Parts: sequence; C-alpha cells; structure tokens
Amino acid sequence: MTLLGIANRWFDRKSFGDDVTLLWEPHVHPLLRCNIWHVRGRDRDLLIDTGMGIASLAGAAKDLFEKDLTVVLTHTHLDHMGGAHEFGGVCLHPAEEQELRNPSNLIPIDMKAWGEEALAEIARMGYDISGGILTAIPHKDFDPAAFETPSARIQRRLGEGDTIDLGDRALEILHLPGHSPGSIGLWEKATGTLFSGDAIYDGPLLDESPEADIPTYVKTMERIRKLPVRIVHGGHDPSFGRERMIEIADAYLARRDRNVC
Repeated sequence: MTLLGIANRWFDRKSFGDDVTLLWEPHVHPLLRCNIWHVRGRDRDLLIDTGMGIASLAGAAKDLFEKDLTVVLTHTHLDHMGGAHEFGGVCLHPAEEQELRNPSNLIPIDMKAWGEEALAEIARMGYDISGGILTAIPHKDFDPAAFETPSARIQRRLGEGDTIDLGDRALEILHLPGHSPGSIGLWEKATGTLFSGDAIYDGPLLDESPEADIPTYVKTMERIRKLPVRIVHGGHDPSFGRERMIEIADAYLARRDRNVC
C-alpha cells in the first residue's frame, strides 16, 4: 500500500518550433524522469524513448500519434524503455536487445527496496532519492512494489550510420556507447539537432553503473564535442546549445583526467 496521491495527469508536454514535442513524467524523480521526444515528419513520425511505462504513453499522447510511427530507444534503461511494449515494435542497437527482451529493473521504484548504502551511492553520483522515486501514482490500483518493466518487441536493429527517414527529414544513427553498450544518438545534420539520449545531458552524467564503461564514455564525449551542433535534446533535463554542450563535455573529460581539444 502506498500513501502517495493520485496524479491528475501523468505526462506534461512542451512544443518546440521545429515540429518537435517533448513529453515527460513530472511525478517521477529527475533520476528517472526521461525526456520523450516526438518528431513530426511528412510521411511518418518519430518517437524517441518511451518513459517509465507507469502510465500509458500511447493513451496520453494519442493526438500526436496520428501517422505511422517509428519508435527508437536510445538505450534500454527502465526510464527510457518502460512504455515500449505499447507499440508494435521498436528500433534499437543490438547491444541493447537482451535487456529489451528481459528487463532487469536495476533501479526499483519502491523505496523499501533501497538500503542506506545504495541511497548513499546514488547521492554520490548526484541524485538524492531519499524522498522517493515517485511523488504520485497514476491510479489507485498502482503498486510501486509490484511494478516491473514490461518486455517489448524489436522491429529494427540500428547501427552506426543507419538512417531514420521521415520523408522530409532524415536522422542519422550515431553509436555513442559508454553510458550503456548500445547507447545511440540521432543526428539531424540539416538542422544541427542531436537527440543524445543519456550520452550527454545537462545534469549528473552516470558512468559507474554495471553496464557503463568510462574509457568508452570518454571516447564518446570526445566525439560529441566535435559535432557541429545547434541544439541538443538530451535524455534528461533541459535542451541546450553548442556552447553549453562543450562546457558539459569539457567538464566530463576533466573529471576523468583527459585533455580537451
């Protein structure tokens, strides 16, 4: 039983001027509050990441999902893949395939599952979750202790250089490992837009989880730093421009004792 109240709505949204809409779950702690990106195209639309799966994304955003929809996961941490099962199939890097089929739920949302040592470790990484992962629940029957991330079906495996074609706009897949083995970004060269997943965002970058690899992350950050970006739409936190991207990249590389160029 939970003492949390029931949310009036589970998703908020913000529209950008370039046919990009951001959706997010305001009642989820920033650690797991994934940015969900909808990109409108002429022939079909694109959905990047799917949130926690605690409430129905397909139902909440059905007004956006009027065209054929390509769903891409930047990686398979539970905050990005939770709603993937609602769609007919998703696209992702093959290194993430096993987690999509058999989600591990490495981060529980029920606070009774956390010990003091684990809470301290998350705090050391930059996130205080002692007040809870959720500030509300989506409906009265939702039980955080019973929540498990559903598995989902693969529609297409994506690798470096593959393209997502929406008819009037095309996004190139960049393999950006380090945060996870199959982390990817989507790069729209024509507009200088990078949908970066958790490779880079304007918050504490996590590179010490069991599936992360710091030397690989360093190489990814060096690559990102060189991109002629106009705007970065990250997997968490607000979007930012090239100047801020370089600041974030330089701070990460300095923290990992690497020279910046």
